Amino acid sequence: MSDSIQITLPDGQELDFEGGVTVLEVAERIGPGLAKAALAGRIDGQIVDLRLPLHESAALEIVTNRDEAGGEIIRHSAEHVMADAVKRLFPEAQVDAGRSDHSEKFQYDFLVEEPFTPEDIERIEKEMHSILSQATPFTREVMTREEAASLFRSLGEELKLSRLGDIPEDAEITIFRHGPFADLCRGPHVGHTKQIGAIKLLESSGTYFRGDERGPKLQRIYGTAFESKKALKSHLARLEEAKKRDHRRVGQELGLFHLDALAPGSPFYLPKGMTLYNELIRFVQDLYPKYGYNEVMTPQLFRSELFKTSGHYDKFYDDMYWFEGSDEGEELGVKAMNCPGHCHLFSTGVRSYRELPIRWAEFSRLHRNERSGTLNGITRVRTFAQDDAHIYCEPDQVPEEIDSFFRMTAEVYEKLGVEGVEMAVSTRSEEFLGEPEDWDIAEKALIEAVERAGFRCRIKEGEAAFYAPKVEADFKDVLGRSWTLATIQIDMAMPGRFGLGYVGRDGELHQPAMLHRAVLGSLERFIGIYIEHTGGDFPFWLSPLQVVVLPISDRHSARGQEIRSALSSAHIRAEVDDRSETLGFRIRDAEKQKIPLTLVIGDEEVERGTVSPRLRKSKQALDAMSADALVKELQAANAERRLAPLA
Repeated sequence: MSDSIQITLPDGQELDFEGGVTVLEVAERIGPGLAKAALAGRIDGQIVDLRLPLHESAALEIVTNRDEAGGEIIRHSAEHVMADAVKRLFPEAQVDAGRSDHSEKFQYDFLVEEPFTPEDIERIEKEMHSILSQATPFTREVMTREEAASLFRSLGEELKLSRLGDIPEDAEITIFRHGPFADLCRGPHVGHTKQIGAIKLLESSGTYFRGDERGPKLQRIYGTAFESKKALKSHLARLEEAKKRDHRRVGQELGLFHLDALAPGSPFYLPKGMTLYNELIRFVQDLYPKYGYNEVMTPQLFRSELFKTSGHYDKFYDDMYWFEGSDEGEELGVKAMNCPGHCHLFSTGVRSYRELPIRWAEFSRLHRNERSGTLNGITRVRTFAQDDAHIYCEPDQVPEEIDSFFRMTAEVYEKLGVEGVEMAVSTRSEEFLGEPEDWDIAEKALIEAVERAGFRCRIKEGEAAFYAPKVEADFKDVLGRSWTLATIQIDMAMPGRFGLGYVGRDGELHQPAMLHRAVLGSLERFIGIYIEHTGGDFPFWLSPLQVVVLPISDRHSARGQEIRSALSSAHIRAEVDDRSETLGFRIRDAEKQKIPLTLVIGDEEVERGTVSPRLRKSKQALDAMSADALVKELQAANAERRLAPLA
């Protein structure tokens, strides 16, 4: 007989069970209604499968579709149902991997002879509905590596055999089944297929095995699933809105950038896009004096020894660009991150505690060898810049530096109209550099800093980079999607790997603490996210074109040009639209181009020296005002970086 264990429920109630009891059996003990609704369990913040046997006492929460995690479990389970449907209709298809993030959708990649057609997608969805109606239970099996290999060999799943090789030797191998379908999976999954209330297949596309264009060409199918048809309908409406806001579409419509197959993952910025880009850089740079930053610029090319010292050579070799130098045996790497160069720069002189903190910021271009299958508009690219900075300080200065980061972040987001930011700390993964004790201290410091800044701190277990725990600023856009923007990390490895030191107050050499920080992150990624969040309706100070002057007829054009000249002289971005189109047409066109302010010039405005400003989305013009007064008001709006042009 197994030892007895104690399960503590969220209300504090304690229940005794025999060891080996499953999460579902605990739910059944609590009540049949809860057991029927149960989708998974949560132990110490971790989601676990209903079928997981519990051998130790724990605090347990039963997850249902009322929990945000419940939707992810439903979509993960629907993913398996989709693969099952494909195998039933296309028996020769090989199944590759599914998706790790099920917050919005699911996906599977398949090796098939011919690409899926729209008619195929309809048939697969119909087959999925049939499978859902059968209420087939999901089962969880633990297998040896040899048993799993034998299973997939018998099924002809060669891609699965390759994926099996990715699982660490000491890891438990679990197989989830429902009906005839089986797959490598950690779970969790719903109890049975009927708990997947509603599904919809969204699209299919081509991709490559492991994202490598040299590998087999696969077909990917995306879908989504929810607990009810009502929830699915609401989500599909949000997807339609997302299509309208897609940064690739809006960026083209507003003339911001051009994407071309000749330069994959490398956008062409058009004049308006460069204005947006440069205004963001200028905004962050203007804050540097206030927060004590100095700018530096490090080379684009380094000998590989630099990246071997930093640890990036071993960890990210395939994600960087390398080539032979002119000297025999010389290997050069294109810069993919700024931190190694900053560390080397720090090491080139004798540093004193009197210099610290040293805060170095850099906006130079970075290049990463992203696989073609992962590229997405300007949010996942091969060339980009970051509002990147590294802080070298004494260990006891770290809390104040993190506090300063929170203040700077709040100031930036206020001017951008980004609200509802939440903070999380990513903790060490299985692979990390440094000592566990040092990580524990750093993680605790970050959590305390988040709470000191007035935020509730969420924990992202095992999601830190290999060299540092990290604070992540997450926000949900207008479509409810979550994005990570600002980050700050305490580096646990690089100061030691580079042998960095400073002379302390005691005259001895000490190792500095090192912080990595970014407020916007990758500018390309931020611009893409921000376009979709705002729909291209930017704050006044950031708009590529801020004002368009609209002469009613040809006789008003000269006055329109005078006003444009006055605005431009005051560094207000303005144009005259004196096309022969009707005034109504030109106003609507300015609306489509998301221009914040239009100025109509007619006989009265010419005679009185006034302008009639009209705010975007407003059906009526505001009260007439003198041109000089308007210029001063808009100058102030730019200087103060206001969201709206007129207070």
